[in-house]
Amino acid sequence: MMLIFSKIYHSLNIQTLWKKPVIHVLLCLLACLMFLHADLPIQPQQPDKEIIILHTNDLHSRLVGYAPESSYTPLKINDDNTVGGFARIARIIKEERRQNPDKVLVLDAGDFLMGTFFHALEPIDGFQLNLMKNMGYDAISLGNHEFDFGVQVTAQMINAAVKNGGVSSLLLSNIKFDPVKDGDDDLNELFDNGIIKHYEVIEKNGIRIGLFGLIGYDAGYVAPFALPAKFTDPIKTAKKITRQLKQEEKVDMIICLSHSGLTKNEKGMWDGEDAKLAKKVKGIDLIISGHTHSVLNEPLIINGTLIVQAGSYGSHVGRLHLVMNQDEIKSKESYLIKIDDSIMGDFKTHAAVQNQKTRIQNVILEGLNLSYDKPVVTAGFDLGFDEQSILENSNLGPFIADALWYYVNSTGGESTDVSMVAAGVIRDQVSSGKQTIADIFRVSSLGRGYDSMPGYPLAKVYITGNELKKIIEVLLTSYKSNSGHFCYYSGIQVDYNPEKGILRKISSIRMGDENNGYHEIDISKDNDTLYGLVANAYLLEFVGILKKKTYGLANVIPKDKLGVPYEDLRKSIIDFDIAKEGLQEGKEWIAIYEYVSTFEDSDLDGIPDIPEKYRNPFPRLIPSNK
Repeated sequence: MMLIFSKIYHSLNIQTLWKKPVIHVLLCLLACLMFLHADLPIQPQQPDKEIIILHTNDLHSRLVGYAPESSYTPLKINDDNTVGGFARIARIIKEERRQNPDKVLVLDAGDFLMGTFFHALEPIDGFQLNLMKNMGYDAISLGNHEFDFGVQVTAQMINAAVKNGGVSSLLLSNIKFDPVKDGDDDLNELFDNGIIKHYEVIEKNGIRIGLFGLIGYDAGYVAPFALPAKFTDPIKTAKKITRQLKQEEKVDMIICLSHSGLTKNEKGMWDGEDAKLAKKVKGIDLIISGHTHSVLNEPLIINGTLIVQAGSYGSHVGRLHLVMNQDEIKSKESYLIKIDDSIMGDFKTHAAVQNQKTRIQNVILEGLNLSYDKPVVTAGFDLGFDEQSILENSNLGPFIADALWYYVNSTGGESTDVSMVAAGVIRDQVSSGKQTIADIFRVSSLGRGYDSMPGYPLAKVYITGNELKKIIEVLLTSYKSNSGHFCYYSGIQVDYNPEKGILRKISSIRMGDENNGYHEIDISKDNDTLYGLVANAYLLEFVGILKKKTYGLANVIPKDKLGVPYEDLRKSIIDFDIAKEGLQEGKEWIAIYEYVSTFEDSDLDGIPDIPEKYRNPFPRLIPSNK
């Protein structure tokens, strides 16, 4: 290169150029630059770095495929219609790691717990958390349902899992512990010992990745049993953690496991808390969303932040292939893997789950004379429910409400006028086919009472006709912003105008049943007649604080049969066997089992059949223009 420059330089008229010093200086500088460039080595371009992220959310203890569960055959393919199952998910993880060693990161965005019989034993042995570690999960964020048994039991569950084999990295950034009350001390200690972390840094394929977990506004609201611990503002927390990961930890990529969620707005576009998180917090490269059970077939991109969510119950595993070029991170490929019978399950995972099923049989079902795998009823059609769809069209909701009404009214010493069940506690549909007690339990699986049996206990209060009207009025309005508040009823029919304002929708309420007919009741403030109302204890807590939630507009006072207000709603829990010592609780899932046991065996196969009337049940909420 210097030789070429020399020839060019000497071919010029030097005498003339020398009289023009500017040109001379420029040529000299050019010569120096060429000299330096010729002697320096050429810097090679840095190769792209890749990472593959497998992600789940809202698994809700669906360790075995559904539905019905008895059809699940994970060690064979192409012979059933079930969806999900941890053995199949484990196979996906194992194969991905085999094909892409050192590149795979497996994450879950919370609510891994609560939804099947398996969650009932989790406080005892931490089985599911230990299983997820063995399956290959790198990090798991805590969701609201991890606190359904109370914050102390949350700590107990995690400690049991640590003792029995260990846990994946557990994350939760926006929790604040009470400095005075000691109810959350055990969980606080798990943070102090590094078992749960506010954030984690993991390196994969040369990429330094910062991970943190959030519980969103709504998720925090529906986790009352986390008290005395509280959840701080997720947006403010995300800003703080993101800044810390960038400035102090010097990470290349930031991933938020956000149990906050996505919903569609009036225009049919994805919106919600995680969309707002991406808008308000800079620096998050990827949000793995949970809580709303939303299915995103491709990532949502907001302000350069990718957002993904994989439905619920292990029906899908998300697969996201990211490429990092210098400081830029791009999605090379993203899709959902349907977890169905085309996937051969992992034998080791399946064997572990089968062993746990045996424990469930021995610990829970044996005392009830029930068998995990024995069919208890046949459904000749689907009983549908989807909290994200048109709730009024569900035939499962009225079916459950009727089961509660029957169960209470057929149990010695108790009766009720009305039963109700909220959409938010219905956790699964009933698909046509033979249903086991495990399938029945999945439908109403949330919570626990004060005994060792899983499930919220049934409770009963007495209210006036006007108070019943107020309860239904509020629920008919509030479900528009929170679908879990939509309720199904038995024992009543309600005429209402959906176009009218709060506390003005209902024109009449009739009590009775389809066999004996209905009669209209007086819903004016002057009528002090008391009517029995049955629901699970969690829902009746909502009734008890209705005045506070409606800022004084709807004052409902739950009372006993003598009209004395309850100071403690725990005393409204029904004792289903007063001959036995202590309180014998009834559960929604047991009510369903007792109800289906009364059905006729119409096809004479030895198993009761769900009546045809539930294909399109008679209406309980009747829209009108009155």
